[in-house]
Amino acid sequence: MRRPFFSKRRLLWLSLFLGLYLAFCAYAAKFLVDMTLRQPHSGVIVLAPPAWLMQASFDQKTGQNPQEVSVEAQDGITLRAWYFVNSAVNKNAVIVLHGLGDTRKGMSGQAELFLRHGYNVLMPDSRAHGASGGELATFGILEADDVHRWVSWLKDKLPAGGCVFGSGVSMGAGIILQAAAREPRFCGVIAEAPYASFREIGYDRIGQPFHLGPWFGMTVGRPIIEFGMIYARSKYKVNLEEASPVAALRNSSVPVLLIAGLEDDNIPIRHSRMIHEQNPGVILWEVPGAGHGSAISDARADYERHMMDFVRSADQRNAREF
Repeated sequence: MRRPFFSKRRLLWLSLFLGLYLAFCAYAAKFLVDMTLRQPHSGVIVLAPPAWLMQASFDQKTGQNPQEVSVEAQDGITLRAWYFVNSAVNKNAVIVLHGLGDTRKGMSGQAELFLRHGYNVLMPDSRAHGASGGELATFGILEADDVHRWVSWLKDKLPAGGCVFGSGVSMGAGIILQAAAREPRFCGVIAEAPYASFREIGYDRIGQPFHLGPWFGMTVGRPIIEFGMIYARSKYKVNLEEASPVAALRNSSVPVLLIAGLEDDNIPIRHSRMIHEQNPGVILWEVPGAGHGSAISDARADYERHMMDFVRSADQRNAREF
């Protein structure tokens, strides 16, 4: 007589395998969440920006020594930044936000570009990064309000009618998009290589070590995502479902320019396309040959033109409304 496929022995082995797999997923989720949210940072104030950025400012007589400035976040931590006051034109300012594991220095290229075109530039360290306080990076959940406080700080410094723009790369891009939903005073924001949501980038991250697409994280690796979401809520009181630029923009009227490299293998272009598809008013520039956050070097002339065309158009719109 033929033995049934789901015999007791096979069901026992299957149950054991599933139990071990789920235990592995729970452990992997804990490890990944701890590693992702708890970013190691020195907490030491960097006394000066890169020498070449200082030299660029002085040579063109557009700036002066940057100020080391700070604001207090809603949870009481201190957020720190450099502030370049442009002596040529001081009406408008740009906040530039770095990516995960980086510091304000990582945005020196963008800062130099905006300084050269006559903008004041604020270069913050994100919470739990560089010289800013905080223990956790929350991918926009708390950082969006941090940006709101920086905008208020800048508005106190700028003349009436001045524009404040936001520009971010990678995690900084995701933060600036979420901040746009809470900060209508932005004249415009530029986001390069943003994630659509923490969940969506989680799908990519699970499959990337195996050179697989997001389908792996959506299927075989899905328990890691679900355990991770539960663990973050229970251990850190952080609901990572709320870290969602694509959802945040539905409640924003701030003009947005998305920049996405077609060769980005870190945060694939599907994220920018998802944001664009669900928010048709968003402008999307897809950059041939550019990798993750590298459009400024891979397509420098086009990058500068797209950035400046966008901020000037938004500035003119603001001037008409003001």
